Amino acid sequence: MLNLPEAPRALRRMPFRDDLPMKRGLLRLLARTGRRLESAFGPFEPVRAGPPVIEVYLGYATPDHWIARGRVLSRLKRPQARHGQGPWRNLLQMLSLFLTDEVAEVTVTAPAHGVSAITDEEGYFNLLIPQSDARGWAEVAVEAEGAHARLPVQIPNPRARMAVVSDIDDTVIATGAWNLPRNLWTTLTGNIQSRHVFPDAVELLARLSEAGRNPVFFVSSSPWNLHAFLEGLFARAGLVRAPLFLRDLGIGELQEGPTSHGEHKGGVIDRLMAANPGLPFWLVGDTGQHDAAIYAAVAARHPGRVRRVTLRRAGRAAEAGAVAELRAQGIPVDLLDDYGPLLSELAEKKRELRATAP
Repeated sequence: MLNLPEAPRALRRMPFRDDLPMKRGLLRLLARTGRRLESAFGPFEPVRAGPPVIEVYLGYATPDHWIARGRVLSRLKRPQARHGQGPWRNLLQMLSLFLTDEVAEVTVTAPAHGVSAITDEEGYFNLLIPQSDARGWAEVAVEAEGAHARLPVQIPNPRARMAVVSDIDDTVIATGAWNLPRNLWTTLTGNIQSRHVFPDAVELLARLSEAGRNPVFFVSSSPWNLHAFLEGLFARAGLVRAPLFLRDLGIGELQEGPTSHGEHKGGVIDRLMAANPGLPFWLVGDTGQHDAAIYAAVAARHPGRVRRVTLRRAGRAAEAGAVAELRAQGIPVDLLDDYGPLLSELAEKKRELRATAP
């Protein structure tokens, strides 16, 4: 089992417990602090010079539209990490990703499609592009106040046999998300060079994707501020290219929107199932943050749509009740220390198919 980096002793002694109410309480505290800072320092923000920039997110498709996504900022922050870089420098670079200068109420247009959208208070936008016959990856050219970008959109293959949804923390990358101090320390003091991506996760998602035939989606409660970091980390590790669905931890959402990890993840999967109505779903997660319970609730809301659930053991949580609930619904569940046995099973099935092929 992988040994994660330990948080400093003083942080480990802090009275955090592994429960969602504690985490939600911390986020609400940060939100209140943020509102006060914005109120106090908002009038002194520098005036933007020159055009803004468009942060590119990978989009996805529904039966009716492509959904091209992004965020408009005054500038992009892309700190360059070096091998052997110390944790405190990593911390400063990671914190800089959260000090965004978003550009609200800007019109983003896709001229070739005659479509536009206005950025929200955090700079985010979605463009609904009418469907076409494109397959694989398409690009949508957009512009906003002199800024230009091309937004990739994943278009499902008509021969797709399923869709795959994967969690990120402790499913794909080692984080220790079940333990809040360790989670914060690992997330904030690592960099693209030092964070560990599980090689078996890279191989499993590549196998399930079938060379792009089946669409893959990543869903996490990590904030959108980490999008570029995660994309860089995934690219370095060779993970399958796929849209990310992260969480807006801006002040507006913490004040009014969903407050739980489960509500966010379950809601995204609901949207993806609606976007891919003809496909069954293979859900991949871990036992550290109640993924089994989230997936069981999804399966109950969408009978017959969940083909299989694969969970990596993480932390002390066994989630026996939720796993039993999934199996009672007739859904196969893998509960594994690593994906080796499942990879062997998939390889054997592939050999059998080849042997019986005409």
